[in-house]
Amino acid sequence: MVYLTRVENFNAAHKLENKSWTDAHNKEVFGKCANENWHGHNYELHVTIKGNPDPETGFIFNAKTLGDLIKDVIVERVDHRNLNLDVDFMKGKFTSAENFAIGIWNELKPHIEKGGVQLHRVKLVETPKIYVEYYG
Repeated sequence: MVYLTRVENFNAAHKLENKSWTDAHNKEVFGKCANENWHGHNYELHVTIKGNPDPETGFIFNAKTLGDLIKDVIVERVDHRNLNLDVDFMKGKFTSAENFAIGIWNELKPHIEKGGVQLHRVKLVETPKIYVEYYG
């Protein structure tokens, strides 16, 4: 089994808040992330797939094709957008990095797995000090 990772970057805004809490409690729990005027991140998205190399190409999947797929399915829909307001697959969901990674996985999986490989991991870097990994 060989693992291939493609990295893409995008920028997006969001706000962390539990609408059933007071503003003060949201600020206590989420700090700057509960800013009433939103806040943004320069996200780094790592998508890892796994499979066996094709004997004719040596690839498990063409890395350029994987990059194009990630851009078409995810980046074009989230880049310079507000995750709470503009991104259909995040509507009605808490826009934490954890939930965002799960949403990305769910959007990518059907497209990747029809290519004969398996989605192995979505790693979403939110800041230089914080990232999440989701393995389905």
